Amino acid sequence: MTRDEFDAFCSELTATTHVIQWGNASVWKVGGKIFAICSRWGDGDHQRIGFKCSDLSYSLLIQQEGMIPAPYLARAKWVQMEQEGALSDDDLKAYIVAAHKIIAGKLTKKIRKELGLGA
Repeated sequence: MTRDEFDAFCSELTATTHVIQWGNASVWKVGGKIFAICSRWGDGDHQRIGFKCSDLSYSLLIQQEGMIPAPYLARAKWVQMEQEGALSDDDLKAYIVAAHKIIAGKLTKKIRKELGLGA
């Protein structure tokens, strides 16, 4: 998944906002809270995608080749795709949708309702 494809996919999710920060990272948020990032953090010059995940997914993904605990965010159960193709585009999209849902679920009921995310 390219950065443009990543941005296009994230933009289709409900109530998302996008900012460029931290050295040109593409940062996607729901309710002001980050759920996915595309950046060049790490060695080399290729894009890396990081996202929030469940405890179980975190445990499984960090054991998979090409996936690492996300720099600066690992303690909050974030992973980063270090090698292109470590996840298929379909799997990556499913994890991004799950990340969006996890973060949206942590918002207050009032904010979820205001954003059209249900109560």
